[in-house]
Amino acid sequence: MKPSIVAPLLLILSLPVWSQAVFPGLENDPQAAEFARRGTNGAYSWQDLAEIALWASTVQTGNSVSASPGKGQPPYVALITAAAEELASAPDLPQTDREKGEYVLEFIHKKFLKTYSLLQTRVDTILASGRYNCVSSAVLYLIFARSAGLDVQGVMTKDHAFIAVNIDGNFIDVETTNPYGFDPGNRKDFHDGFGKVTGFAYVPANNYRDRSSISPIELVSLILSNRIADLEKQRHFGEAVPLAVCRAGLLAGRQGAASSAFFEDPQRDLVTRISNYGASLIQAGKENDALRWAVTASTKYPGEDRLNELTFAAMNNSLVKLMKQGRIAEARDLLTAHAAQLRSEKFDQLETMIIDTELLDRASKIKETDEAETILAAIDRAAGKNQLSPERAGELRTFAVEKTAALLAAAGSAGSRTDAGSGRRNWPAAIKYIEAAAVRYGSNRQLEKSLQNYRNNWAAEFHNSFASAYNKKNFDEAARILGEGLNMFPDNRQLLSDKNIIDKTGKQ
Repeated sequence: MKPSIVAPLLLILSLPVWSQAVFPGLENDPQAAEFARRGTNGAYSWQDLAEIALWASTVQTGNSVSASPGKGQPPYVALITAAAEELASAPDLPQTDREKGEYVLEFIHKKFLKTYSLLQTRVDTILASGRYNCVSSAVLYLIFARSAGLDVQGVMTKDHAFIAVNIDGNFIDVETTNPYGFDPGNRKDFHDGFGKVTGFAYVPANNYRDRSSISPIELVSLILSNRIADLEKQRHFGEAVPLAVCRAGLLAGRQGAASSAFFEDPQRDLVTRISNYGASLIQAGKENDALRWAVTASTKYPGEDRLNELTFAAMNNSLVKLMKQGRIAEARDLLTAHAAQLRSEKFDQLETMIIDTELLDRASKIKETDEAETILAAIDRAAGKNQLSPERAGELRTFAVEKTAALLAAAGSAGSRTDAGSGRRNWPAAIKYIEAAAVRYGSNRQLEKSLQNYRNNWAAEFHNSFASAYNKKNFDEAARILGEGLNMFPDNRQLLSDKNIIDKTGKQ
């Protein structure tokens, strides 16, 4: 089974005391480095491939990788060596490469391969239990075919892996999951059993777009790739990272990458695993850990765009949490502390978010007009420094103006000349303040709506005072109040209706 590549997860407190989470190791395993070195000195021997396959199968997946072969590896090396010697000394071992290739397939099925298991990608598990999948069986075939002197390479399709054997200059496919899988294109009896057992369809050699030839070490590296994919499917993203480090280190010694994009840049795949782990921390609400992880990984792999995005995402979520708790000063301290880890445009974006939140918070707490003037001046300064867009600056000004106008109206107007305002709401002060702001900053739909609401409220108070006086048969006072209201709002429908009542009854 070829691994699927999991996309970055990717988008979404006080100056934190970092949690004590232990992160996955990012240092290359010395064993991987040694294997890569062997690859730069020429072709891997079958003994090398056996050792590497067992290492890839057993290397640890905790917070670091093992610095030596996995537990139980030496006995398995000895077991493979003994089996290779048995194969080489077999009295019925054919002499021609084609017959020998088919013999090797039969040999590993009789001796090792017992039960097909879709996700069983480890060679040590084959040797222990006989369970195998396409990758682990292909790697085992690779080892024994090379020990028998055959020239073989790996083949990878979208979701499958198998082997091709060089027979007199022509490569013959070997579907290692099936004992009848040698040269499957020419064996009708193969197809029925193969598809039913594995769920895969054979991809013939002439389907070049659907298959890629890969080197022996790239085939072995699929053990790590499948283990990584399986861990990430189980959401064990942290455990997948050390294996990705191992894979990148192992493939560093290749003499030319395969044509498949999956092998072009192992470090790019490693960065994806690093990003996935960071994204999982963010999704778990551990923004502080995610930020520390992003900074740690960026130090190890500087210049990686996805790690910069991870740092930004973790920082953004941490700041949002702080600001939702009203801890804006702490959010600013956190951003300042990590300015060096953010690109300038990302820093500016987060700083704008803090400034915006701070100004909105201050505007919501306005209690008097002097405070409003201070906040409006701060909005103007931020807009002048391009820390706020013109549109956002306008929205914040409007909010501050409306908040102040509401305070002025709520203060009452005991000194008003009429009962319409006396002891109630100071609508004139609110109206005057909004009109002045419209002259100062320019009017907009929201201010116009608020202004009209205040005017309607003031007119409604004239109407209520008129109705109260009229119902008490204090007709002169009612007429006086109505006259003052119409003087202020000559087109108000309610007041004009009140005037019609007066006119019809003659009570003036």
